[in-house]
Formats: sequence, structure tokens, C-alpha cells
Amino acid sequence: MADKSSIEWTEATWNPTTGCDRISRGCDHCYALTLAKRLKAMGSAKYQTDGDPRTSGPGFGVAVHPTELTLPLRWREPRVVFVNSMSDLFHARVPFDFVEQVFEVMAATPQHTYQVLTKRAARLAKLAPRLTWPANVWMGVSVEDDEQTERIDHLRQVPAVVRFVSAEPLLGPLDDLNLEGIDWLIAGGESGSGCRPVDPDWVRSLRDQCTAEGTAFFFKQWGGRTPKAGGRELDGRTWDEMPTARELTSIG
Repeated sequence: MADKSSIEWTEATWNPTTGCDRISRGCDHCYALTLAKRLKAMGSAKYQTDGDPRTSGPGFGVAVHPTELTLPLRWREPRVVFVNSMSDLFHARVPFDFVEQVFEVMAATPQHTYQVLTKRAARLAKLAPRLTWPANVWMGVSVEDDEQTERIDHLRQVPAVVRFVSAEPLLGPLDDLNLEGIDWLIAGGESGSGCRPVDPDWVRSLRDQCTAEGTAFFFKQWGGRTPKAGGRELDGRTWDEMPTARELTSIG
């Protein structure tokens, strides 16, 4: 956990689970996998479980950390919290009972706003009716190219007050997206060694689709060798729009 985060669209991170497996092109250069290997070598207790080398790596096996559950209860000041920056809460190896406990902590701390992001959208949709969705939980899916847009359809089934899409790393055009029921879209280019460049027209298309649909648009970065190498401006300005929460709707 980091009490403060350098991620532009959040304020802090909370990792009640760690570890993951690569499942699509957006995972190819996973920053969390690289960081977990480093943390394992440093002796960090949370990163001693190794993952399958074909899809994961040293220190990046999926692990749950019950002792981390009480952490938000100890934060005095309200904050916006990215849940599991080093994992995926809806990974198949995270037991439902533990997912439920995470949601209970979020419900018990209404002073905080929680941002949960997953690539396992099908499991998210399957578990969503069994979870209680408090008004301070935002739910998002990662969509890096047009092969992953089905994740948005699964997200639409979830009764979160804010539903959002993270198009980062953006690896191809996402034209003609169905943004119905989507409150926020984050776009960003890839960073780090071997980063794949983003076409500015891909980003402009997303911005224009969001404007037409009334979806808040946030442009995080162009990417490059480092996250901030290319800056954040698009057509002469930064785009830092944030979503407005809707009223909760029930799953029928």
C-alpha cells in the first residue's frame, strides 16, 4: 500500500491481494510484474509467492492478505483509493469470500472513494449480484484494443454508481465504442522498456466519443521510456475530467 500515489487519477493505493497472470496484450509489459520481482528480492513479505512463469513471475503469484483489510479503517482523512494496483480483485484465484470482505471494508469506510479495476470482466459480472455495492465504489474494466470491448458489456451489468473504462495502455483504435452507461474513460499510452507507441488519432477518437456521449474523459499520458516522458497534453490542453455518480440501480 502507498498512502500517496503518483497515478494521476487517484490519491492512494490499497493492495489486499497481490499477484496476477497475463491474459491479453495489455499485460505484455506489466509494471506490477516487474515491481513484484524487485520486491521479492528485497524480502517484502507480501511478494514471496511465485506465479506460473508462463503468465506471471517471481513474487507475482496470487496471494490474499487478510491483515491488509483493516488498513482503510485507520485512515483519518478521506481519500480516493485505487484498489489492487498490484493485482486483480476478480482473478479466479481470489476466493469470493475474500472479495466480499474487501467490499465490506469499503462499505464500512464511506468517507473514502474506491476505484476497482479488472480485466476479469466475466467473473465480475458473475459475482456482482452476490455483492453489496456501496455508493463509494467505482468499478472499471481495462480495454486496450478492439478485441477486449466485450469487457464493457459485462461492466454494464454491474450496479456501481460509477462505471469506468481504462484504455491504457492503448494499443489500437477503439472506434464506435458503446459508452452507454459508462461514466468515465481513462486513456493513456504505454511506458517502460519496449513500450508500444500510441497514435494521437486513437486518443482523439476516444475524446470525441466521450464528448458526444457525455462520458467524462481523462487523458493520463502519452507514455514513453518513463510514464511522464511524453507529457499529458492533447491538442494543447490537459484532460482531467472526473465522473459524476449515478444513483444505484438493482440487478434484475
